[in-house]
Amino acid sequence: MANPLQLRAEVLADHPEGAYRRLVLRAPGVPRRVRPGHLAALAVGGAGAPRLLRRAHPVHRADPAAGTVELVLPADDPAVAEKATELDLIAPLGTPFPLPDGPAAALLVGEQAAAGPLLELGAELLRRGCRIGFVLGAPSADRLYGVERAQVLTPDVLVLTEDGSAGLAGRVTDPPAGGGGPHSPSVLAQAVEAIGATVLYAAGGRRTLAAAARTAAERSVRCHTAVPQAAVCATGSCLSCVLPVVGADGRVRFARGCADGPVFDGTKVRWEQIGTVPADLDGAGAAR
Repeated sequence: MANPLQLRAEVLADHPEGAYRRLVLRAPGVPRRVRPGHLAALAVGGAGAPRLLRRAHPVHRADPAAGTVELVLPADDPAVAEKATELDLIAPLGTPFPLPDGPAAALLVGEQAAAGPLLELGAELLRRGCRIGFVLGAPSADRLYGVERAQVLTPDVLVLTEDGSAGLAGRVTDPPAGGGGPHSPSVLAQAVEAIGATVLYAAGGRRTLAAAARTAAERSVRCHTAVPQAAVCATGSCLSCVLPVVGADGRVRFARGCADGPVFDGTKVRWEQIGTVPADLDGAGAAR
């Protein structure tokens, strides 16, 4: 886990961005600790507020010079809906995206607002001499996030919407429309091949992360996935976000999506067994 701070963060700005709201928070000391992939945990209201637990959100951007962090939240999130002028913040939390040891070709795959941290990651990869490409998807154009900024970073940006309202019609996990049938390589697989990716970073829904991990394993590409956060604490205390992960010793154990993640080697996550107790889970026999 990162070395977090807890403080009352002043809300400096609340900007609409498509179906989302972008909050800019003054959080002295936090930005210099943040790396792409880290989480922030928010509680709304003061000590007497009814919400005892917190909501975890990816940090989209941190500016050490300004002392600010930015979060992109659904428009109906309590932190937005209550129009608070201050938020109780704990950040940074969790494990960020690892960076390659040297120049690499990286494909960054993001769904909806989960793509936000990938933009800062892409900028850092460019500073390290890497080649990058983006695949950004959403159900509809208003739920896309970061397309224009991604296009500033690289010309290799592919956009998909399920309803065809922007970019190509379809999902990242599907074969391209008119691309030769259901057994054709997925958009994701073709994007990996197109830029010669040696590492894949993904943030989005479980289906997309599982597809990213599968594609990476088939092509011997490193894969780092940021699991979506349904956690109500973001500190690992509530255990509501556990998922089965294969360790370095080959044994399957539950890992906490927030504290041990949110970033995992996607090829080590048992995506199809999330929400279950795998038969080979370490200690599962004792629980029966």
